[in-house]
Amino acid sequence: QVQLVESGGGLVQPGGSLRLSCAASGSIFYIYVMGWYRQAPGKQRELVATITSGGSTNYADSVKGRFTISRDNAKNTVYLQMNSLKPEDTAVYYCNVDKVLTITQRYEYDYWGQGTQVTVSS
Repeated sequence: QVQLVESGGGLVQPGGSLRLSCAASGSIFYIYVMGWYRQAPGKQRELVATITSGGSTNYADSVKGRFTISRDNAKNTVYLQMNSLKPEDTAVYYCNVDKVLTITQRYEYDYWGQGTQVTVSS
């Protein structure tokens, strides 16, 4: 089992910044891709950004140049630095781990955090 705990959400004014963190714990030997997704009210969950264990990143077009994803493999933690925030960034942000190799050498898939609310409003 893998647990994901997110932190760092909150209320921020347009143009402001927030940094989200997501720490993975449990029977982890190796995490492949970690990512952030978001879901706004009345909309489907969408990809924000992903990062491989080697540091390769992928971003949604809507956040390119404003958001930066990073990870600390030693801490099994992924971060999302969000700058120049806009009201349309308001959503619940979810951390995701797509594939894990456990210490018992089993592959496990698709873990999600509980979500953290980000509200961008003046």
